[in-house]
Amino acid sequence: MMVPVRDVCVIGLGLIGGSVLRAAKAAGRTVWGATAGKEDADKARAEGFDVVPVEEALGRDPEALVVLAVPLPALPDLLRKVPAGTRLTDVTSVKGPVHDAVHRYAKDARFVGGHPMAGTSRSGWDAGSATLFQDAAWVVTPEEADDHLNDVMRLALDLGAHVVPTTPEEHDEAVARISHLPHVLAAVLAAVGAGGGPLALALAAGSFGDGTRVAGSRPELVRAMCEGNRGALLTAVDDALGRLGAARGSLASTGGLAKTVEAGHEGRNMLVNQPKRTPVTIDLTKPGALAALRNLGSRGGRVVGLDGTTAAAETS
Repeated sequence: MMVPVRDVCVIGLGLIGGSVLRAAKAAGRTVWGATAGKEDADKARAEGFDVVPVEEALGRDPEALVVLAVPLPALPDLLRKVPAGTRLTDVTSVKGPVHDAVHRYAKDARFVGGHPMAGTSRSGWDAGSATLFQDAAWVVTPEEADDHLNDVMRLALDLGAHVVPTTPEEHDEAVARISHLPHVLAAVLAAVGAGGGPLALALAAGSFGDGTRVAGSRPELVRAMCEGNRGALLTAVDDALGRLGAARGSLASTGGLAKTVEAGHEGRNMLVNQPKRTPVTIDLTKPGALAALRNLGSRGGRVVGLDGTTAAAETS
């Protein structure tokens, strides 16, 4: 059975939404979009994209796949406008609050949560790219294995990504450590560096630039992302504070930082030298398919292809 190639409607045309619109068009999809930002809308139209008011975009085709690409605080008002039965996904960087909002404000929509792990410190339409998702991980947080999940996975694969299935809770715990905490640490590092005055900033080189890159993101977007994942982020911050406290104690008492530096070196090596993956297949029509997908993601595996109702995957 072939997975249908659905038209794509994108609500929100900033960095991620604008990239989804571009990449879906490049993949041969019929696309249109909507955004509250007049500047982004005008720029998208100038590049030949079909941009219409939100209500018109949502109502154009009941069989289209609608991608919500707005900040978390804007979701409730938008979800109230979503027609019943809409095939819905999103690209928000937290998943638990999004699932809760969908169940509250658009409970008759068909929904699979999504989060492409791609981006830059820039924002807005101009920051987007049709190739942004190439080789990126695209998280999905399905509540059942059905044809709508197939639609969402197919879109991610068509856009050049691979798919990592998991639960909203596991997603939020993971990204607190590898996405949201880095934003907090970058903000602290940038402030500490700036506190050193003109000489410190004049001497700043690669390590400082790399460590503070994401501090260049729009503050309101960083706040929406991090504050929306408050519980999981608190746990990650506590872990980081514990490690910093241990480093300070060691430095003050013995002058050494061996444990801290070696643990960081080992963590970096684990990232760079991840184990080779083994090919597997998952029959999405069989009982237990949802559990199999979630287990795949929990082990660091990914879906790399979709042939009808069979997912081609790689597991660690």
